Amino acid sequence: MNERNSIIGKIDWLTVFLYLALVIIGWFSIFSAKYDEMHPSIFDLSQVYGKQLIWIGASLLIGFIILLIDAKFFNAFSMWIYVAVLFSLFAVLVYGKATKGATSWIDLGAGIKFQPSEFAKMATALALAGYLDRLDVDLQKRKDQIVSAILVLIPMALVLLQNDTGSAIVFVSFIFVLYREGFPGTGWVMVAGVVAILLFVFTLLWSQKVMYIILGALLVLTLTYYLITKKKGIMKMLAVFAVMFVFVFSVDYAFNKVLQEHQRNRILVLLGQLDDPKGVGYNVHQSKIAIGSGGFAGKGFLQGTQTKYDFVPEQHTDFIFCTVGEEGGFLGTAVVVLLYVSLLIRIILLSERQRSTFSRVYGYCIAGIFFVHFTINIGMAIGLLPVIGIPLPFLSYGGSSMLAFTMMLAIFVKQDANRLKIL
Repeated sequence: MNERNSIIGKIDWLTVFLYLALVIIGWFSIFSAKYDEMHPSIFDLSQVYGKQLIWIGASLLIGFIILLIDAKFFNAFSMWIYVAVLFSLFAVLVYGKATKGATSWIDLGAGIKFQPSEFAKMATALALAGYLDRLDVDLQKRKDQIVSAILVLIPMALVLLQNDTGSAIVFVSFIFVLYREGFPGTGWVMVAGVVAILLFVFTLLWSQKVMYIILGALLVLTLTYYLITKKKGIMKMLAVFAVMFVFVFSVDYAFNKVLQEHQRNRILVLLGQLDDPKGVGYNVHQSKIAIGSGGFAGKGFLQGTQTKYDFVPEQHTDFIFCTVGEEGGFLGTAVVVLLYVSLLIRIILLSERQRSTFSRVYGYCIAGIFFVHFTINIGMAIGLLPVIGIPLPFLSYGGSSMLAFTMMLAIFVKQDANRLKIL
């Protein structure tokens, strides 16, 4: 078989290159964040950076195996994979091990822990793509709309029950996929989501001026609606007013009764309502110091003082970006951001050239997942978003996340390599 017809000749090597670049940068960043002078070798398997190498090797092996599997397998077994992962999410609720307030892990022994929520994102992407690929599915039909929503909401709810809010939020990314596929009203849902967030923030900041917030938001919505539809829509706007009225007056209850104390404190720190650099705001405070101290070109590999003296907690996991910022400076962070943006754009471009609904929908699903992870993780590292604890794909330490993200991408690369076989 010549190269043109082989899998090697068909895969998108630019995507593979971007993936490998991020993985290598992540590995060296973990080495720097957890460097131990008593164990100076990056290949020392007794250390975190050595263990990450094992996970990288395992991920590459599984990714290669995925490239050898028939591309039709993932469509044919998408629902079975989805159901299997749902069972693992149920198992976590029964047998899971609590870590930092979240019961998200299953202890497999020998120091190995498995986090089903990382694989739930991939399984949901496969299930949603498989369902929308059916010939009789039409998102203009109410039944298909409900089924699509349920496929996303069930794993999201199970992850929320594990008290893993960060991972649950990632499932919101699927709304971008549904919008691309023509799910009615998703555009307005996204606008409503932004408005809800703004109302939530403004109400917390200026609770004594609640009515002004409502009236101001109503005016903006009314003008937007009129400019888009050229209709007055008085009754619809009255309904919007009623919903916003109830929402704003429920913010105080939700904030104080639904959110946990550490979640409330993180939001208040972000909004500048609470100054606690030695408490709940410590991680972000130290992260911003580390990134800022990197300057334009950085302090150099293994030369970061914030990194070397372990000032930033969880620096090899959720806050790995501040290692890049301190040692690589603006240039280093710019390279990482450019690699991520390039990967996202490449996935979207490849998704648009797919010949099957399954491949296109799946591509948009993983693009959405990567985008949310990338945006939230970097946002919380630089203090623009509250700390919710989700990894930076391919950079943060973790076996489950490395395996899951690699499998997600490998499945899509395989689908793209197979596109010419689809009529």
